[in-house]
Amino acid sequence: MHRYRTHNAGQLRRDDVGQVARLSGWVHRKRDHGQLVFVDLRDNDGVTQCVVNASSPSFAAAAALRLESVVTMTGRVVARGPESVNLKLPTGEIELAVDEPDAVLAMLTPHLGTDIEIIGLYKQAAYAARRFELAAELTSRRSRAEERV
Repeated sequence: MHRYRTHNAGQLRRDDVGQVARLSGWVHRKRDHGQLVFVDLRDNDGVTQCVVNASSPSFAAAAALRLESVVTMTGRVVARGPESVNLKLPTGEIELAVDEPDAVLAMLTPHLGTDIEIIGLYKQAAYAARRFELAAELTSRRSRAEERV
């Protein structure tokens, strides 16, 4: 087994049910439902939902994960129930049931912020660039006016 992965996140399908898989990638989304933590694990190939049960030794580590954390998760591929199949995802018929003690290995990553924070920073940078453009234009007009005098 490869140190970080046996499959890519977008590779697992219904035919892989029952296999043990190790996935590595970024935490795309995390939902804490009390007794279950759902982690959408993303890599360059796609997204796979990982489920950690409260009885798992990995539960505390999974609950502490933040968005964009780099993680490796190991578990058994299980079929989702008919009511929870997500047809929008190629991997929507399966999920990774994480149950091993060392299953959640997270690397230290800087907090990138929420989408709203990132959009706010982008707008601030855009406003600063526009102010710079306006100031440069005003300076250019002034120098042209001085040349005419």
